[in-house]
Amino acid sequence: MTSTEITAHTILPAHREDIELKTADGLTLVGELALPPHGRPPVATLVTLHPLPTHAGMMDSHVYRKAAWRLPALADLAVLRFNTRGTTSARGTSEGAFGDGIAEQHDVAAAIDFADHRDLPNPWLVGWSFGTELTLKYGCEPHIQGAILLSPPLHRAGDAEIARWADSGKPVKILVPEHDDYLKPAEARTRFAPLLTPEAKSRGCDLIAVDGAKHLWVGEKYVRIVLDEIVRSVNPAAAPLPQEYDGCDGPAEKYTA
Repeated sequence: MTSTEITAHTILPAHREDIELKTADGLTLVGELALPPHGRPPVATLVTLHPLPTHAGMMDSHVYRKAAWRLPALADLAVLRFNTRGTTSARGTSEGAFGDGIAEQHDVAAAIDFADHRDLPNPWLVGWSFGTELTLKYGCEPHIQGAILLSPPLHRAGDAEIARWADSGKPVKILVPEHDDYLKPAEARTRFAPLLTPEAKSRGCDLIAVDGAKHLWVGEKYVRIVLDEIVRSVNPAAAPLPQEYDGCDGPAEKYTA
């Protein structure tokens, strides 16, 4: 069986399903659930919260799209992506209008409820930029296992939300680009100090400064770093991820825009 390099355009086998989420305030949000191929049960679940929709953030923001393309096959993860209210992607447009991180509390709740009702195991929240603020503000729920924060700006969320996660006992992994536009590693270590105590680190909390990276994680090198760190948290047995695919789950596809 011939191995092929996994590139930015590689789509590995998975069971992919268009889904709709129903919010408590009556909106329908569009999304996708990607599951491991051939009926393999997922080991854990990623509930992803995308960057700011007023700055082109959506469920297809590239790190999340690549997570959905790779992680069901390579790490036996379920990947739930969706558009928050008023957000458009190729999947469609979610009802409603941008709520400046306030009304979106209903969107986060709807995604968590969906994972619960579908019996998706070990759900983790993965927030990116604006999505980290939704994670910090609304995601510290009893059945959420932990959180992974990519490029947190800490604009809408702050000390109170960080303290709540620290007190929860849940693991939180924070990935901060060296050249982030909003919060660079040195300041991030100060702001996230309650999650970086020896006790917090003993349960899996950590802050990783990624040399050379920028806020949007552009470049396959940085995507691989992000996906590896996600997998190290939620299914460490599958880390590090391979950079080649051996075809064991069927042929890979190539994305063409």
